[in-house]
Amino acid sequence: MSASTPFVHRNLPRLLLQAREAVMAHTRPSLRQHGLSDQQWRVLRVLGEHADDPAGTETGRVAREAYLLGPSLTGVLMRMERDGLIARERCPQDARRTVVRATALGLDKVRALSQTIEAHYQWMEQLLGKDKLGQLYALLDEVIALETPDIETPEELAEEEER
Repeated sequence: MSASTPFVHRNLPRLLLQAREAVMAHTRPSLRQHGLSDQQWRVLRVLGEHADDPAGTETGRVAREAYLLGPSLTGVLMRMERDGLIARERCPQDARRTVVRATALGLDKVRALSQTIEAHYQWMEQLLGKDKLGQLYALLDEVIALETPDIETPEELAEEEER
């Protein structure tokens, strides 16, 4: 049997994971300085993006946009609530649902970390160039849309909620 594999293309999932880890290597130290895990940061980032919504953000939406499974999200939210980063309550319109919002402390962390993260993105833009970084974003959006045609993007979900 030949030692070579039948694969023609490079391992795209592995490359995407490597790219994620390379980017996160710059971000993680700042997260740890603020006492946050990767998952907690993803939740705070989502809540920061929806901070203007007075009704809060439904946990299902947080799970989708932070890419966390329900059981994992439950544990993450419990720890974040304990640490004063978020507040949870029953949805006033539907008591079966829970809404979440970042507390002042959580939003302070979002503001502080956004400066560090944006500086890193600016560094990437400086090295890659604005056009290449824009192409990277566009290609990733296309791959996501290609591979998940039935799943609505966060932008599409937001548009539906506005209607």
